[in-house]
Amino acid sequence: MTRIQKKEENKMCQDCKKPYYITTAIAYASGKPHIGNTYEIVLADSIARYKRAKGYDVFFQTGTDEHGQKIEEKAEAAGVTPQEFVDRSAGEIRRIWDLMNTSYDKFIRTTDKDHEAQVQKIFKKLYDQGDIYKGAYEGLYCTPCESFWTPSQLVDGKCPDCGREVQPAKEEAYFFRMSKYAPRLIEYINEHPEFIQPVSRKNEMMNNFLLPGLQDLCVSRTTFSWGIPVDFDPKHVTYVWLDALTNYITGIGYDCDGNHTDQFKKFWPADLHLIGKDIIRFHTIYWPIFLMALDLPLPKQVFGHPWLLQGDGKMSKSKGNVLYADTLVDFFGVDAVRYFVLHEMPFENDGVISWELMVERMNSDLANILGNLVNRTISMTNKYFGGVVADKSVTAPEDEDLKAVVLEAVKKADAKMDQLRVADAITEIFNIFRRSNKYIDETAPWVLAKDEEKKDRLSTVLYNLTEAITIGASLLESFMPETSAKILAQLNTAKRSLDELQTFGLYPSGNQVTDKPEILFARMDVKEVLEKAEALQAAQAAEAAKESGADAENAEEEDGIDLEPKAEITYDDFAKLQFQVGEIIKCEAVPKSKKLLCSQVKIGTKTRQIISGIKAHYTPEEMVGKKVMVVTNLKPAKLAGMLSEGMILCAEDAEGNLALMTPEKKMPAGAEIC
Repeated sequence: MTRIQKKEENKMCQDCKKPYYITTAIAYASGKPHIGNTYEIVLADSIARYKRAKGYDVFFQTGTDEHGQKIEEKAEAAGVTPQEFVDRSAGEIRRIWDLMNTSYDKFIRTTDKDHEAQVQKIFKKLYDQGDIYKGAYEGLYCTPCESFWTPSQLVDGKCPDCGREVQPAKEEAYFFRMSKYAPRLIEYINEHPEFIQPVSRKNEMMNNFLLPGLQDLCVSRTTFSWGIPVDFDPKHVTYVWLDALTNYITGIGYDCDGNHTDQFKKFWPADLHLIGKDIIRFHTIYWPIFLMALDLPLPKQVFGHPWLLQGDGKMSKSKGNVLYADTLVDFFGVDAVRYFVLHEMPFENDGVISWELMVERMNSDLANILGNLVNRTISMTNKYFGGVVADKSVTAPEDEDLKAVVLEAVKKADAKMDQLRVADAITEIFNIFRRSNKYIDETAPWVLAKDEEKKDRLSTVLYNLTEAITIGASLLESFMPETSAKILAQLNTAKRSLDELQTFGLYPSGNQVTDKPEILFARMDVKEVLEKAEALQAAQAAEAAKESGADAENAEEEDGIDLEPKAEITYDDFAKLQFQVGEIIKCEAVPKSKKLLCSQVKIGTKTRQIISGIKAHYTPEEMVGKKVMVVTNLKPAKLAGMLSEGMILCAEDAEGNLALMTPEKKMPAGAEIC
């Protein structure tokens, strides 16, 4: 076959594959992404790789959102133009995505000229057909979220999304008639239960936004200039969501005049929009309505993944506890970091990442369960058979159980990936490696090696181990591509297709493994890692202080707050109060309340339920795991119909910001505060 014939055959094969279009949210180009932001691109990459392995023609798009007031302000503060600022930020984001070995097919930027041209056309089309109209906006604006709010939407007078201060704003603006399409969207969601995942996100969108009624959406601004100009009214720039969300169609060749590319015709509608749960509203309400107005089909599924949280609370530059992908890669390596973020994130609830947990996973899962298994198997094959792997078909009952577990894990992992339960799929793959380690203990190859008559049995055992590892390593490619390639190279075999993984015993009998097995993952000392991490955090906090213009050693003392004194009490009065350290083990928002959180607080050996009005200052996820100061002998009371059995103490500054009172040093739950 000639090269031209082979090229044509490959093209025909590609054309017959089923298309699969997956996107991430485009990262806001205001700074370096932390590990929680990076999780999304790694998650999308694992799904894209797995779909390719199943034979799909995958197009995987990611990119950067580069317009808006916040970027204009940051650029001014940095003394550069907005374009220079986003060029630098987008470059850093792309560097991180590449560092994490993500296999995206396109990296779109909203400052791309072809994207900007289409956004202008879309704006004009929607205006001409009456979906966009000019009006005036007077409301409360949150700059970090780039969102307008009415007073009734605020929580304790602050932005309901981020809890920050809002400022009065009034300006001429264009609006999109959201209410016109709301009934149609409600009907669509009801008829397509798979559209919004997980189901809890769907319920939230329906009950909190769609069913109560949608307000028209502001889609232009005049108080800043860094955006795509409205070409028929140049003092206006297109507001963020109409600009950002359309990247999913402009990036694959949508043309508002109808001259779509073959790529757009092939891949739209998208199979999966993968986004964080905090922007689910924009992708499941605004975006579908824009598409309806453009007479385009809606994406098949929007998955709002949970957050990856720092083990010791919310990531903060001032605390020095922000985790960045490149920092973690320096400590653990690319594939180890990919494993951490994918394995530790549940399907629906937030995941937790910490230095201690990462070291634990490195030592137990990667170095021991996987790395040690591969090394032992190859080493024993070299020691007993000169590296030759041969199936002598001398079987025992434990062989059949090993095979059954391996093949069942393949099926289960595939089913989990179809459900986007990536962490569960990885667990199934590691069940192959766990069962293989158990198989070594059951068969004791070192004992078989002492008996010449059992040499064929020993060869069969090592063949079964090699085959099991090959299947596991082939499955692992979507999640840990470098590690998968290293294992298969050491076994001197190629990655199997998913169809081939349905059969046990395809490893070529008589094949020879490497004579120099590589250590895949080295065990780490948790104390040493924590010491390095603490030094890193201290440097990060110092840098944050420097950036904010503060000198850690010569910082000016904050102004104090004078309170109206209350009547004096005696020591006996004070002694009546009992203060103890409590550990928050669970926390949820109180339904239909804008202020209240319901915490389950461990005090000693018992757990109490405490209702606190701190929802504007702490998320439920931030509360879990904190040690707090609790008044434990306060008479129980009902708040919002729920029993509260104590009080969590906070400090409050002059602006009404709250901070939990926490012990300076590690103290057990129940310790008395005196």
